[in-house]
Amino acid sequence: MDVLIFQLLLALTLVLFMLPKKVMYSAAMVLQLSLIGISGTWAVQALFLGQNLSKVFQLTIQSQPLILTIDSLSAYFILVINFTILTGLIYAKGYLAPYHENKSKGQFSLHYFSLSWIHISMLLVVMLRDGIGFLLAWELMSVSSFLLVIFDSRNENTLKIGLNYLVQMHIGFLLILSGFLFTYLATGTMSFDAMAQAFGSLEIRQILGERGSLVLFLLLFVGFGIKAGFIPLHTWLPHAHPAAPSHVSGIMSGIMIKMGIYGILRVLLVIENDLLIIGVFILLISIVSGLYGVMMAIVQHDLKKLLAYHSIENIGIIGMGIGLGVIGKATGNNALMALGFAGGLLHILNHSLFKSLLFYGAGAVYRATHTRDINKLGGLIKSMPKTSLFFLLGAIAISGLPPFNGFISEFLIYSGMFESIDFGSLNSALLFLTSIVALALIGGLALFCFTKAFGMVFLGTGRSAHTDQVSEATSGMLFSKGLIAVLIVAIGVLPMFFVRALFPVVAQFGIQTSVLESYILSGSALTQISMVIGGLLLVFIFIWLIRRAKQKSVEVVYGPTWGCGYTGADPALHQYTATSFADNYKILAKPIVGVEKYDPNTFPIYEEAEIFPGERKFETHSYDKIERNIIQQSITQLARLPRLFAKLQTGEIRHYLIYPLVFILLIFLLTFLNLI
Repeated sequence: MDVLIFQLLLALTLVLFMLPKKVMYSAAMVLQLSLIGISGTWAVQALFLGQNLSKVFQLTIQSQPLILTIDSLSAYFILVINFTILTGLIYAKGYLAPYHENKSKGQFSLHYFSLSWIHISMLLVVMLRDGIGFLLAWELMSVSSFLLVIFDSRNENTLKIGLNYLVQMHIGFLLILSGFLFTYLATGTMSFDAMAQAFGSLEIRQILGERGSLVLFLLLFVGFGIKAGFIPLHTWLPHAHPAAPSHVSGIMSGIMIKMGIYGILRVLLVIENDLLIIGVFILLISIVSGLYGVMMAIVQHDLKKLLAYHSIENIGIIGMGIGLGVIGKATGNNALMALGFAGGLLHILNHSLFKSLLFYGAGAVYRATHTRDINKLGGLIKSMPKTSLFFLLGAIAISGLPPFNGFISEFLIYSGMFESIDFGSLNSALLFLTSIVALALIGGLALFCFTKAFGMVFLGTGRSAHTDQVSEATSGMLFSKGLIAVLIVAIGVLPMFFVRALFPVVAQFGIQTSVLESYILSGSALTQISMVIGGLLLVFIFIWLIRRAKQKSVEVVYGPTWGCGYTGADPALHQYTATSFADNYKILAKPIVGVEKYDPNTFPIYEEAEIFPGERKFETHSYDKIERNIIQQSITQLARLPRLFAKLQTGEIRHYLIYPLVFILLIFLLTFLNLI
């Protein structure tokens, strides 16, 4: 019965095109809540009651019915998907309100329809094991997210970004399809379950060479890695997130890119060969992703682009946990396996929370000021105190600092590495030491970046007219952020409950629950951390209550921000801008981070006799060196190939008659030489 209702809800999404604009949001919310209720029930049964479920879908492909299979890994992702979609949809009502004046009913219908289907497609991705069904769901996810990205389709740049995103998603799709096709050639079946037989099989070695299993894994890793945003497969991500509406950015960054992580995890569940090489590979590419992502984030002026690069950074942290878990499995290091997988999996949830919270905060700022340029913001804490508080909470969490959730998942990953330094050879010790230093550097740079982001956006004095007449976000937008904030604090204060819920998921990778208990909970620091964090929060609340009581007896007066004794000129002269804050960093990071100067009409030099200088403009822009020097150069070279063939189109009939003659002679020669 529940499957029939689920299928009925899929069909009812078409009703959104028939409804008037004023009730469309309510209808979309009812549909989403119904989907959340049904899929959430399945997830709870699988994750907390240990009941692996199989649901027969009344839809056949090649005369075979689609089977929805929910194990603990699927269940975990279902819960994260549902919560992120719920907060995104609650937030969307307030964020989209200004667009009702200039967007048609059809545009809103398509947008809510796409929101419904990105939810449905992600649910199907994590519940389908059959190759064809999985690929169909994967394609639906890419198309629906593309339609969400181009919501502002009147902007030509947004359309270009959307098309670039769609092309890259289809490159990933073709690679994943290739992985399934090789599985089919080796086993006669195209599914995740068949991959277990394909990896290490004689047929795969015959098709792909002696290291066929490794080649097959790398093929699938690149396909899923494009969706996840690993370096250097990331180039769509810093463009698509800023172009999309903020609730879409929160959903895409919060959970959609994690579908790539899900795909990698699903493959890792069935592979038993070359695990050490695979684990080291995942760990190293994750370290590079984490470092490059945060280093690029620091030099961004666009608030949403800054957050987009931090998505790459956090995918790197998740990958580090997974890579360490695989190394632990390969070497028999149970502590590393338990702590690595638990930390990586928990960070999937943690990142979905604080990153969606930060994108919702950035969306509230954009909605109020109509700019994402950090250099044009400032002082918003006075007019948007609640938004600033939520953004600060998210900034602390993403920097991996206590007392919030980001600290807990990173602590688990650190613990796994410290536990394993003296386990194995000198090379493994150096690898773990490098990983510890890299993760510490990622955390330090993230803290530096969000000190800049929060300080430039919310503190100080407004740097332009954009910050005048600014009002707080709507109650619905604040409510969605409040829901996320509650979970962020809860994971930080009570980590044991959330980590314990991950045990069935981690156990799927081949480690017993009793072993997880011994390495993660029994005698670990999580209980002490919980007590210390809880105590600090109680002290904070106590001080805040005393302060609030004292303020009732005095008149609170708000005045201008202190300008270091010089507030009469441009605010940029007496306070940091986003550019000047990161100036010294840019010098140190110059070999990796690309920054170029832009001088409109060539910046004129001040003349000695120029007593009253005229207006001058000077700008700096960051660029992605990997994207410009590797990806774009490769695309440019590929684009030249069609031009070579275009030379054959001379327009003269005599040349066109020669071509088939040359082809016939070539076939004759190859036949004569027994080459064909």
